[in-house]
Amino acid sequence: MDKQDLNILIAGGKTGGHLFPGIAIAQAFSDRVPGTRILFVGTGQPFETSTLDCYGFAHTAISVSPIKGRGLVGKLAALVRLPLSLVQAIAVLRKFKPDLVLGVGGYSSGPVVVAARLLRIKTAVQEQNTIPGITNRILSRVCHLVFTSFEDTRGLSKRAVVHHTGNPVRKLKTRNKEAGAGAEKSPLDHCPAENSRELDPAVFNLLVTGGSQGARSINQAMMGAMALLDDPASIRLIHQTGVSDEAEVARTYQDLNMNGEARAFFDDLPDRMAGADLIVARAGAGTISEIISHGKPSILVPYPHAADDHQRFNAEAVVNRGGAEMILDRELSPERLKIAIEALENDREKRLAMGRAARGMAIPDPAGAIVDLCEQLLSS
Repeated sequence: MDKQDLNILIAGGKTGGHLFPGIAIAQAFSDRVPGTRILFVGTGQPFETSTLDCYGFAHTAISVSPIKGRGLVGKLAALVRLPLSLVQAIAVLRKFKPDLVLGVGGYSSGPVVVAARLLRIKTAVQEQNTIPGITNRILSRVCHLVFTSFEDTRGLSKRAVVHHTGNPVRKLKTRNKEAGAGAEKSPLDHCPAENSRELDPAVFNLLVTGGSQGARSINQAMMGAMALLDDPASIRLIHQTGVSDEAEVARTYQDLNMNGEARAFFDDLPDRMAGADLIVARAGAGTISEIISHGKPSILVPYPHAADDHQRFNAEAVVNRGGAEMILDRELSPERLKIAIEALENDREKRLAMGRAARGMAIPDPAGAIVDLCEQLLSS
């Protein structure tokens, strides 16, 4: 196989938890094999398309809907649409002619990986969570390789060839710092960039995120907790709120004279994590991977309605290693969150120990390990 002619198709996405690991793997392939052509196939949702445009990756969409978690009519509509999804996937595969199809989770990856197997194309699946979603559980029965983020991932086919690689973390774009003030703007000017802003090292830096979609319960508890703080000026706060709560959270912090910033979404959130002293977050696999890669202590609040309660299992994997504390969503309150934050703010040694434990879970270069195994598969 000529490495200069490598074509890689990555299927899945919709949320950052699925999409960002796919981007990290695509970046690793591009770095490893110059001339690699990458194509993402997903749902065509705005978050998906705008993010892939930022990173400069080609993308297309198929018509597909989720089956799990929908009413009877929705499930029937999704089942009726499946044959069309499979036909569309086959058409994309025949046009792009991939050497490898990698599913990264989400319902759009199912028809594409199945179509690839029908066309005798090499396939792999990357699973971010301790409890795989229904799509990856099914695909683990038919694909050639499965890559897992957690060592104790459960629910995959017993016949699956599983490799524990860790969860890849995307690299941010590097902007041209030498460009003058009058330089023409690049299409990537609004995209993530390395070292875009560091948190203030002179104060306690608290970063809060409910994931790419935000988390209402965390937002409400955090606003209440900040109002209860004994010394609000001691905290520098970065809070990713999601679209629906952005205005309310920002207004509340302004009324409290908080030293902080609240936005619906921070493109450079991984960069901001590097300067955080403590992170309060949901327990999606992508968020956890970025936290442990930076070696940061965290308070994790698992999303209670995640499929198979997988976020709780994700959080427990870190808590059991001493890298995080966990507050269940039903137990979350301003008072409890305020106490947990202040206790860790005042105990630097515990934060450092938690950070070391978190970093100890990180696997060096997960994306590179996945590329290594994919190259072995392609050479077999």
